[in-house]
Amino acid sequence: MSSETTMMAEQCRLQEWAAQIRDCQNRPAGMSVVSWCTCHGITKANYYYRLRRVREACLETIQEKTPAQQMVLVQPGLLRPQGHKDRDAQPGLDISIKGFSIHVTESTSMALLTEVLKAVQHAE
Repeated sequence: MSSETTMMAEQCRLQEWAAQIRDCQNRPAGMSVVSWCTCHGITKANYYYRLRRVREACLETIQEKTPAQQMVLVQPGLLRPQGHKDRDAQPGLDISIKGFSIHVTESTSMALLTEVLKAVQHAE
């Protein structure tokens, strides 16, 4: 069997498993995962194995589509050293993530905030 055929078979299997997982997540209220698995002829361990494999495949796909490094241009006036308190600062929300401090006011652009949070999320 060629590697291309193997990859296609794996993709098909992952798509089937993803459909099963969606079905399980939409099971009737009050029905447990174990009951759903019993009704569908799979073990609980096998369900969670499939869930993990589908999640891993999704993460790999996302990582392939996401650039390795993103740069966000920020106006110099928006940057302050962490812990710096400016008495004249506008009232707002201070967010501290991974050593970064972000001060958000009602005039902060949602597009800018979204891009900065994405960049901080992937910072090391």
